[in-house]
Amino acid sequence: MNTMPKGPQGQKRPADVIGNAVHIARIATGEEQETSLKQPAKRKSGLAGAKARQDNTTAEDRSEIAKKAAAARWG
Repeated sequence: MNTMPKGPQGQKRPADVIGNAVHIARIATGEEQETSLKQPAKRKSGLAGAKARQDNTTAEDRSEIAKKAAAARWG
């Protein structure tokens, strides 16, 4: 039994290496569309939320948030 593997976002991928290479080539040439976003509305609302956060915070606040994030990531 040969099951179809899942990609990082749960999308279906061909089980064999050659089939996967052909699939990627089709995406690169535009013959197929990558459907990695199952719910594109979530991305749209996320972008709207990011804009709202940017409008509601000062440059100094954003700088402090970025410094804390960098310290947590690299600290």
